[in-house]
Amino acid sequence: MTSPFVDDTVELGARIVRCALSRERIFRDRLNPLAFSEEYLYERYRFSSEGLTYPCQLLETYIANATHRSCAADCMYCFATGSFLYAVGDAEYLSKNTVCSAIHKVAHALTGLAESFVFPGTCPTQTIKEGFYNMAGFPRVLGCIDCTHIPISACLGDNEGDYVNRKSLHSLNIQVTCDHRCIITSLEAKWPGSVHDSRIFSESSLCHKLEQGLFSGVLLGDRGYACQSFLMTPYPDPGEGPQTSFNVAHAKTRVRIEMTFGILKARFTCLRGLRVAPERACRIITACVVLHNIATMRKERGPPANPQPPDVVDPITLDYPTGRAVREAIALLFAL
Repeated sequence: MTSPFVDDTVELGARIVRCALSRERIFRDRLNPLAFSEEYLYERYRFSSEGLTYPCQLLETYIANATHRSCAADCMYCFATGSFLYAVGDAEYLSKNTVCSAIHKVAHALTGLAESFVFPGTCPTQTIKEGFYNMAGFPRVLGCIDCTHIPISACLGDNEGDYVNRKSLHSLNIQVTCDHRCIITSLEAKWPGSVHDSRIFSESSLCHKLEQGLFSGVLLGDRGYACQSFLMTPYPDPGEGPQTSFNVAHAKTRVRIEMTFGILKARFTCLRGLRVAPERACRIITACVVLHNIATMRKERGPPANPQPPDVVDPITLDYPTGRAVREAIALLFAL
């Protein structure tokens, strides 16, 4: 029989266990994202606490406001998760209009920093060539080039047809080059999805500089480009021996651009579909590229580098004679 003068032993034991397992409550500042754990920050911002501080300080002079709220962090949260504006606003106790204004302010500021973090690159040319050569023995590689489509959904007006790509989706077609570390070294983010990769390249400033001989080396591209003296594409029908070895080395080296696209889109989920007008979408894409380079240079933890499947394009069958001659000369090196 239980005595009325003695506490319930079961309840007493439960209280003891509960006290032993309880942890001290920690009240964090919701306005300060750095008050949370590293795992929390990476999941929501794709940066560590130290890495998140750097772009916020970098943008402080451009986006300082009276409320002292880190709109740079709010913007990076939106880029990383691809969340709707009202969802970001609800989480941070902000109105949708405030979040929208912050995103475009930050994107504009990051676009202005592209000259420092994207062009003309952050690594000596010889180091890039050696980095690519160590992958598969392909010589004189300045970078890998390709285009990828970023879906958009917004009112496109009278020019809507220009944005319909081969898959009948509305998109922007962006051209990117990268180095051996998956750092983006050039960007063309202004063309509608219906424009062919080769036209984007032929009208880019990068192509004009290569034609003028301002760079010594070659880019690696797929059959969506014509083979030129400064742009190597694989043999369409390789013969046995050097030509096959050329194509194998070309593919092993050029996969770096597909890896770059995979990391970029995994790091910034918003690039899987932008719900803004094309002009603003171009600024957001550029902002994400700048943040990607900052994260890569600072060795931030990256998402799994799953190569993106190459976009299907019409192959270019007419190569330049000078391009074919350079390709033959490089192929002969694999026969030695």
